[in-house]
Amino acid sequence: MAILWKKNPADGRRNVVELSESGKKLVKKMEEQYEDVTNAVESISSQSLHDLWSAVEEWEFLLSQKSLLQRVMDERKKRESRDVEIVSYCPEYRDAFHDLNIEWISGYFRIEDVDRRTLNDPEEYILNSGGFIYVALYRGEPAGVCALLKMNDDKYDYELSKMAVSPSAQGKNIGYLLGQAAVNKAKEEGASSIYLESNTILKPAINLYHKLGFKKIAGRPSSYERCNIQMELLLK
Repeated sequence: MAILWKKNPADGRRNVVELSESGKKLVKKMEEQYEDVTNAVESISSQSLHDLWSAVEEWEFLLSQKSLLQRVMDERKKRESRDVEIVSYCPEYRDAFHDLNIEWISGYFRIEDVDRRTLNDPEEYILNSGGFIYVALYRGEPAGVCALLKMNDDKYDYELSKMAVSPSAQGKNIGYLLGQAAVNKAKEEGASSIYLESNTILKPAINLYHKLGFKKIAGRPSSYERCNIQMELLLK
C-alpha cells in the first residue's frame, strides 16, 4: 500500500496518515514525470512561433468575452443563414407579409388601425408611395418580412417598419439580413437617414437595430400606441 494508517501515540482517538516507502517512491517518480512534462512543453514552446502560455491566456480572454457555447450558436446562425434568400416583394408574398406581421404584433400588442391599413394594402401604402418591401425565404418558404417606407419628412428619408420573423425561423440571422437589405437599398437610393419606432420590451429587436447601427432619439410624435422608443441611422 502507498498509504499507512497509524494511531496517534499521544492521542488514541486520532489516526496518523503517512506515505509508505512505496508511496514515497511513487511521489518521487511523479515529480520526475512532472519535470519531464514541463521540460517537454517548454521545449515545444521554444521551437514554436507563439508562446503556449500566452496563447492559453489569449484563449481565456477571448472566451471571457464570448463563451464557447455562444460561439457555437453564432456558427450555427451563419450556417443556417446560407439557406436564407432575401427577395423583393411581389403579389405572391402579399399573404406572407400580412400574416407574419399579424402573428408578430398580436404576440405582444394589439393590432392598431394603422397596422390594418398598411398590411391589407401594402402596394398602396408602401410601394406606390416610393417604398420597398423585402421577403426572407428560408429554404424557399417566406419566413420573414420588412418594409422601407418613404417618408415625407425634413430629417428622414425612409422608415424601417413592419419587420417580422416567423417564430419557427428565429435564430437564423433573418432579421439582420432583412434589415441589412433595407439599409443597403436606402443607400442605393441616396438616402441620408433612416428612422424607426419600436418598443423596449422587444429586446432582441432593439439589439438588432443597434447591430445595424441605429441610435436612440426622442421627441417625435408617433402614430402607434405601442411605440416607446425611436431610433435613427445616419447614412451620411
